Amino acid sequence: MSKKKKEEIVPKVLVGETITLKEGLISCPIDAPRRRVLQAFQKNIGVTFNRIEILNIALTHSSYSRSYGKVFDDNEKLEFMGDAVIELSSSTLLFHKFPSLSEGELTKLRASVVCQNSLAKIARHLKIGDKLLFDYGEESTGGRERDSNLEDAFESVVGAIYLDLGWETAREFVFKQLEPEFKNLTDENIAEKFQKTLQKNLSDYKSALQEMLMAEDPTIKFEYVELSMEGPPHQPTFEHAVKINGKIMGIGTGTSKKFAEQEAAKKAIQKLQRRKKKKAESDVEKAESDVENVDLKVADAESEITDKESEVAKTESKELITDTEK
Repeated sequence: MSKKKKEEIVPKVLVGETITLKEGLISCPIDAPRRRVLQAFQKNIGVTFNRIEILNIALTHSSYSRSYGKVFDDNEKLEFMGDAVIELSSSTLLFHKFPSLSEGELTKLRASVVCQNSLAKIARHLKIGDKLLFDYGEESTGGRERDSNLEDAFESVVGAIYLDLGWETAREFVFKQLEPEFKNLTDENIAEKFQKTLQKNLSDYKSALQEMLMAEDPTIKFEYVELSMEGPPHQPTFEHAVKINGKIMGIGTGTSKKFAEQEAAKKAIQKLQRRKKKKAESDVEKAESDVENVDLKVADAESEITDKESEVAKTESKELITDTEK
């Protein structure tokens, strides 16, 4: 697409030119009012960016970028980066806070606390929704208060902090935001926390699937892939699949990528459980068949012994008769 074509797509209301960052990310134009919003926001969250443009990208929803022909980036790539930073940060925190927990227990605890509900709550506390750029469709259908948007935006802000200011700053920011979620956790109340939070916040099928696969074979390879995205920009429907050793084992749909992946993981678990049940039933049938074969062999052996005993008895009888005649 030519530069002229891009300029025709970008509305005149956007003052200035797009800004390309060293990471290859492109920010939409930032006018004076928008810059003041971003500066106030970074002050509110206690982080000073070297490049305000990367924060602007973190607060740009995909619907806004799509409505202008995607001549600048939305926050999805930063969301990907932020998700990884949050996972490592929370894992580090839990690893040191609960040294007695197993890998599986730590995974469940992280999933029960670091989830859409908690991240959306943090985003609301930071007033991230007020700073997001949406198109009219997403805005008019409650996009600023939608949990999935708030969760994604928080992850994007974390990703922006990491790329602009480094791991230490990003980790400390995540620690600070997650601290209220973790501060009341103790060795004594973890079990109760597992139960209540898992029921309230999510059914984490992705973690459950990972545990199931790793327990079966730690070398198993699995990944989540996007199959399609349909519907209007403000109300998309995603279709994702989970592949295990290159084969699709579950397909899910949802209003966000995460929901679609959770549904795909759920389907894969159900399919694996059916296979496991079928194999168990087959094993039982085989065992029963083996027992029947053993019984038959025992019966044949007993019959053979009886026949031999009968032959011996006949021989002994004949010998007795012969001796008597003599």
